[in-house]
Amino acid sequence: MTTTHPNLVFSGMQPTNTLHLGNYLGALRNWVKMQDQMPCIYCVVDMHAITQDSGYGHAKDLSQSTREVTAAYIASGVDPARSILFNQSQVAAHAELAWVLNCVGRLGWLDRMTQFKEKSGKHKERSSVGLYTYPVLMAADILVYKATHVPVGEDQRQHLELARDIAQKFNNDFDAPDFFPLPEPVIMGTATRVMSLRDGTKKMSKTDESDYSRINLTDDADAIAQKIKKAKTDPNPLPDSEKGLEGRPEAENLINIFAALAEEPREKTIAHFAGQTFSVFKNEFAELAVEKLTPIAAEMRRLLADKAEIDRILKAGAEKAHAIAAPIMADVKKLVGFVG
Repeated sequence: MTTTHPNLVFSGMQPTNTLHLGNYLGALRNWVKMQDQMPCIYCVVDMHAITQDSGYGHAKDLSQSTREVTAAYIASGVDPARSILFNQSQVAAHAELAWVLNCVGRLGWLDRMTQFKEKSGKHKERSSVGLYTYPVLMAADILVYKATHVPVGEDQRQHLELARDIAQKFNNDFDAPDFFPLPEPVIMGTATRVMSLRDGTKKMSKTDESDYSRINLTDDADAIAQKIKKAKTDPNPLPDSEKGLEGRPEAENLINIFAALAEEPREKTIAHFAGQTFSVFKNEFAELAVEKLTPIAAEMRRLLADKAEIDRILKAGAEKAHAIAAPIMADVKKLVGFVG
């Protein structure tokens, strides 16, 4: 499909709990690289964060969590001088467009969203309406800037497909062909799906009860080494081929993480450790992880020591984001009929 829209990246993460190695390898590192390819907007999606566990106790922590995630973005290499960096709630156009898109999207489309089923569990009637309409707000986040490219993990691909469907229906409903672009998913990197250090069949998660299941971006060298030392393995030596990883989820996960941190093909990592014991592998793995990750933790500590500076960065980013979103939202209002 021919489009008139200039390339623009949009992506974001929720400010819930501490970001971890999976967030870095699966998203942040790729965001940094994308800054060299096209203009980027990176958002801390604090409005999404209140779709679950909202209330007074949560609110007390939300602003600090927003600063921590912002610090993680910057410490990982997102440059506020090159990319727009802000928190979602500071740009009202996100909420405004979400309401319009709620009226364009269809209930049946949301009923098919698998993440709501997973997050709501057996008691979906107790879930917030916000959790149910989360994908529509995500569509608004992207479309309010007419973003063309969205770095996503596999678990968000379905939501991006919904954003494309909503954009297409809006364009058709209001006789405005190509008003909104149909954003393209961008899946990059060798370790877009990093698994738990305690269970190679489960995704590494901020919400896992065991802190030993993940390496946090705030962990110091000792904590990183200890977690790698205790990471679950199996009794066999490391394989000499890709085929040898079949049926060995923990071995495959650790090999994948090492290869991603070393920025080398998985085949090279396998060849390097073929026939070695996990103890030998883990020693080298710990050295590599400490080398790559502790500078991020140190920079995060430095940034968080000056909350006013982080708040200034977010405010400046929100002003830049608003400058892009406001005229697009004004056009939406004309198309919908809110203004003559």
